[in-house]
Amino acid sequence: MRLRQLRVSRHSLLLGNVAARVAALACVFLATLVLARSGGAAVVGIYALLHVLPGLLGTLVSSGLPVAAPYFLAGPDRDDPRLPSTLVAIAVAGGAAGAVLWIACAPVVRPLLFPDLSLALVMAAGLAVLTRLITITAKACSQGSEDLPGSNRVIFTEQFMFLPAYAVLWVLGIHGFATVVGGLLVADSATASLAWGRLVRRKFFRTLTRPSLQLARRIASYGLRAQIGGVMTQLNLRLDFVLLTLLTGPAVLGVYAVASKFAELVRILGMALTYVFYPKFARDARSHAVENVRTLIPKAAFLTVGTLVPLWVMAGFVIPAFYGSDFTSAVTPARIILVGLALDGVAGVVAAFLYGVGRPGLYSLAIGAGLGLTIMLDFLLIPPFETIGAAIASAVAYLTTAIALVGIFWWLGRADRAARWEDALPSVDAG
Repeated sequence: MRLRQLRVSRHSLLLGNVAARVAALACVFLATLVLARSGGAAVVGIYALLHVLPGLLGTLVSSGLPVAAPYFLAGPDRDDPRLPSTLVAIAVAGGAAGAVLWIACAPVVRPLLFPDLSLALVMAAGLAVLTRLITITAKACSQGSEDLPGSNRVIFTEQFMFLPAYAVLWVLGIHGFATVVGGLLVADSATASLAWGRLVRRKFFRTLTRPSLQLARRIASYGLRAQIGGVMTQLNLRLDFVLLTLLTGPAVLGVYAVASKFAELVRILGMALTYVFYPKFARDARSHAVENVRTLIPKAAFLTVGTLVPLWVMAGFVIPAFYGSDFTSAVTPARIILVGLALDGVAGVVAAFLYGVGRPGLYSLAIGAGLGLTIMLDFLLIPPFETIGAAIASAVAYLTTAIALVGIFWWLGRADRAARWEDALPSVDAG
């Protein structure tokens, strides 16, 4: 009965996370729709870049803090009273350092990625590095401290808040690209306030202690190994965004951003599986985690394909209907990316396992295989084929990463079975 209750609870948490991600993507969809109608594809392209780059830089400077936090909060160090204050200290220091780095590099970055924005506006966008990192750290802390409903709220709120923030700024007379930058900053600030307030109410800071430098180093060590894979994942997801901007311009990027976001609806299941089972695997014995993964892999594959097929069909009429005839060219790239995501649910299960058992470096290795193909194919295919070429590169990278992850899990599982077999054999001394 207890096991059945745990399974029901885990399924409920998974469904809750999926629902939060669907609602969040609906908000992103609505935001891009509003921006496309009011400002055109170029504004959508800037929104897409600023939606990704500040968080990526914050994660990089903080040595993978958002990825490492759940492992330490759910794993062997979960009772260390110094852990909460150390996590906050890393978030604030990393966010501030990242914002300063962004502002210092703004004169160089602006002509390459933000030619339509003023230098002052690009520098102001650097504040989003701090607000993003503080927000996603709160989300990670809720995830690791057995408050998945709280982290689900952050997943939804961080996307939802942009819409009212954008509307308020528009009413105040702030239009164009400034509304996008300001809306993202206000949305992050509001979300962070709500998220950290919930953590305080749930006694996350049980005792006020000074941050521990030794503990921070251990967090950074784990985060660095995980960060390599996390950064490469973001590069796999968004390198094509950057290259399309450099090689074709924001308008083409806006079309591709719509295609990519539509196709990534299928990634909801994989992300939810990783998010929910990562802290669970960190608490479980490794042998139990291995058995759970073997059970989950076929289910994840079936559910992913079952989600992919209707999305492939719907792309032909949903994208033009919502975004207009100018975005009809986004249909084919969306369908290509969907095919590449056929094993994404399986990859999500294995990723949760590798994070949970403290082997994030192996996850990074698999992501590296996909990234290598992404870089090569992006440079080969984007110049002649633009959005179609970027979609093919992404699809190949997704499939390669998933296959590599399955191979790594099979190798680890085989090694574990061999070790248990050796332990079961009678020793020579025992006769």
